[in-house]
Amino acid sequence: MKLFVTTICLLMLFVDPATLLAQHQSHPALPHSRHKTVVIAHRGNHVNAPENTLASTREAISCGADYVEVDLRTSKDGHLIAMHDGKVDRTTNGTGKVADLTWQELESLQVFNRNKRTHRIPQFRDILALCKGKINIYLDFKEADVAEAWKEIKAAGMEHQIVVYLNKEEQYKKWKEAAPDMPLMTSLPKEVTNKAQLDAFLGHMHIQVLDNMTDPELLKAAHEHGVSVWLDVQSPDEGPASWNEALHKGVQGLQTDKPAEMVTYLKAHVQ
Repeated sequence: MKLFVTTICLLMLFVDPATLLAQHQSHPALPHSRHKTVVIAHRGNHVNAPENTLASTREAISCGADYVEVDLRTSKDGHLIAMHDGKVDRTTNGTGKVADLTWQELESLQVFNRNKRTHRIPQFRDILALCKGKINIYLDFKEADVAEAWKEIKAAGMEHQIVVYLNKEEQYKKWKEAAPDMPLMTSLPKEVTNKAQLDAFLGHMHIQVLDNMTDPELLKAAHEHGVSVWLDVQSPDEGPASWNEALHKGVQGLQTDKPAEMVTYLKAHVQ
């Protein structure tokens, strides 16, 4: 996930704290989570099944994660599909850019896997149907059509089970226009390094979640605004030590490659 840089001149902007508080009190609420510390399954439970597939999503559901992270892109002919990379080369037996391939071409590809079972690239609507009433979606909005995504979310009755991660500044305006009540998430611009700058940023970007922010001053300020902070802890070496370190920073959620193990750990040590 890449940071997007806001064009607002944060250093020169003054925002009244009382105004900000009133704004955030009226902001969309996050979906309900069963755990006090939110557990996000990175690209599904992709250690057990290929990433961004229905199989990895089912694994995330079965292990009790609060969210499954889904990367969204649009095919050449306008179909919304789950795929992290801009190209299909790494994860499938095909080649080329997602944006240059039709759904018929994408549908025919096999997703690489360890257990030799055949997996396919899923359409967004199929993931929505699978997740409804079972798990929330952390929608990493890569390159996709906002209006079409919102249309499919509404059709699936999933309006209250999704948080959208913004990768580009222009995505913010499009989501606010299409779905004003959709909870939004993003990374903090590199320019924001102190409380005053964070106050200014949140005065213009009405965000419900920030990710990968560990500075104590900024964490405290985010919490004062009612903004949650989720950290990416996924790595081959992640485990109780790294989870405990992250939790002690005072964050509200963790994105992991080991959702089943994390759920067990949190139940035993945190919740």
